[in-house]
Amino acid sequence: MARMNLRSWKLWTVTGLISAGGALGIAAGDSFFEISKNLEIFNELYKELNIYYVDDTKPGELMKTGIDAMLESLDPYTEYIPESQMEDYRFMTTGQYGGIGALIKKKGNTMQVSEPYEGYPAMKAGLLAGDELIEIDGRVVGGMDTEEVSKLLKGQAGTAVKVLARRDQAEPKLYTLTREEIKIPDVPYKGMIDPANKVGYFKLNSFTQTAGQEVRTAIKELKDQGAEKIIFDLRGNGGGLLREAVNIVNFFVAKNELVVETKGKIAEWDKPYKTLSEPLDAAIPLVVLVDEGSASASEIVSGALQDLDRAVIIGERTYGKGLVQQTRDLYYNSKLKVTVAKYYIPSGRCIQKLDYSHRDSIGKAIVFADSTLKAFKTRNGRPVFDGRGIQPDVKVEEPELPKVVGGLYTADIFYDYANHYRRTHDSIPPAATFTITEAIYQDFLAYTKDKQYDYDTESMEKLKELVDAAKKERYYDHSKTAIDALEKELAPDRTEDLKLFRKDIEEVLKNEIVARYYFQTGRYVASLNDDPYVKKALEVLNNGTLTGILSGSVKGQ
Repeated sequence: MARMNLRSWKLWTVTGLISAGGALGIAAGDSFFEISKNLEIFNELYKELNIYYVDDTKPGELMKTGIDAMLESLDPYTEYIPESQMEDYRFMTTGQYGGIGALIKKKGNTMQVSEPYEGYPAMKAGLLAGDELIEIDGRVVGGMDTEEVSKLLKGQAGTAVKVLARRDQAEPKLYTLTREEIKIPDVPYKGMIDPANKVGYFKLNSFTQTAGQEVRTAIKELKDQGAEKIIFDLRGNGGGLLREAVNIVNFFVAKNELVVETKGKIAEWDKPYKTLSEPLDAAIPLVVLVDEGSASASEIVSGALQDLDRAVIIGERTYGKGLVQQTRDLYYNSKLKVTVAKYYIPSGRCIQKLDYSHRDSIGKAIVFADSTLKAFKTRNGRPVFDGRGIQPDVKVEEPELPKVVGGLYTADIFYDYANHYRRTHDSIPPAATFTITEAIYQDFLAYTKDKQYDYDTESMEKLKELVDAAKKERYYDHSKTAIDALEKELAPDRTEDLKLFRKDIEEVLKNEIVARYYFQTGRYVASLNDDPYVKKALEVLNNGTLTGILSGSVKGQ
């Protein structure tokens, strides 16, 4: 199909629709004839199904299924948003919703508060993590899923909701909460992480409408506290609004710098995005932390700062999402979120990893082949590449958690013990200094003794593969005695693993307990001391290698 601009597209959509059968203007081109033909086929098929199918088809659900399957064949980011999900869409773009301010989780047949938000109605009313929700406005919630319960708790700010909850085995207590406008902060934590070396740190979790303002505030507050170097944490940030990404880059680079350029099928969506204001600080030494969960707007920020040689990027290779979405209004208060363009950061590269226009034999999008990757250069001439996300200047690999930690986590033992600890201890030291003492760890070991949790080591997983292969090749009966002996030797020893991996267990346990007293802010504070990414960032900022890495005279590690 020939490239169109927005005006010609609008003209076609207005003039191409013909009354009676809803046919499209055939004169506009063969592709438009195909659209017309297939719309008529789909309309007829949908009508016939709803009339003649043996069971009730539930027309709304049937159409939603068809739409979702059609959009899924394009990419994971193009999606239909019905009116019923508009509140979720609003939350994604604004970080705001009306509710009581608490995370909930299903545990067995019960629904529990898993973490209240600091300063919001659930916390102010005294609800704690682990409290069981029994009724909401008189409706029994046992057996409901988290989405159903969440809808009951949410509502317009200023309205009341009655929550019947039980703590442990005590009598249920009725709480009357007044819903508030809940705003999940884009910057959940900021602070001086290394006062001696004047290093400030802030974490950005999302790019909603307030992200730029919150980052501006964080930078100003850190500088007021004496920060002369900054660690900017984008790990796990899946992105959001493009304009907020541009605004945030602008805080660190000069006015009129190209941050990102979008290119799509419609000419009017081809647009360069440049910085519009003078920066807050164009010279402060800056490190950006990323991982494989950093995507989209996070990659625009980290990629632009890398291409402009403004920051050293530390961590793991990012996700690789170089696509841009816009929302289009549809009938009946619904929307279409549609991929309209690819974005290109200042060096000219697009970091999109998956090629959704080509699929393998089972329908999965393929990774762009190595032979198609192109080299680009940063402003100082350092080589960077497209098609694979943002490759950090300095790599840090998060050590894999021991299997026993995964087993304890999956079985909710960390969660349950932290709830138990909170109920038996009124206070703990500040989050930055709290540690798991010998007494606490021994109490935790005693707590786990009668708890059920399973986990397999990698060697056990390989042994299962060996058993399957032996059975397939009919060697198993002959080798069973040897295999059973090997399984006994390789089987995880819980008691031994709880000693061997004590440091890893203590780290998770510490963060979980701290969150019971100091909420989300406490989690961040408690986790930073032993964070390998942060340690590497401090090393680069404090040993004088940052400038060398950006100039290309010092190689990243």
